[in-house]
Amino acid sequence: MAIHHVEVPDGSPAFGETTSAFARFGHAAAVRSHGHLFISGQIGRRPDGVPGKTAEEQTELAIRRLEEILRLENLGLADLVDVTSYHVDIRENMAGFLAAKQRLVQAPYPAWTIIGVSGLASPELLVEIQATAAYADTSGR
Repeated sequence: MAIHHVEVPDGSPAFGETTSAFARFGHAAAVRSHGHLFISGQIGRRPDGVPGKTAEEQTELAIRRLEEILRLENLGLADLVDVTSYHVDIRENMAGFLAAKQRLVQAPYPAWTIIGVSGLASPELLVEIQATAAYADTSGR
């Protein structure tokens, strides 16, 4: 079984100085296996490490991080097949989340599960998004 761990390079436009978090928390940005890319939960921090001020900004930042990881693997948002997002104060923050999601994620849409949570890794975080993407099927099916 071939497994490839995706590493985000230092200075990435979407991650900036925050790439050290992968080593600090002991996880890969993403792992490629069996024709899929499994992307770790992405949060709404700016490249300087400061979290976005609103759920809408944090959602956009998290999606931009997803895009960067996908780009490193020559994929895009259209290659997403399954997404799960976690939301603090889900009822209060849903409108901002949906505004960013609708602006950035176009049809065909992936499967998407939205879950309300009491908190994330840092108290200022409002949204975290994990995803799975599929590589092009080269088997001819």
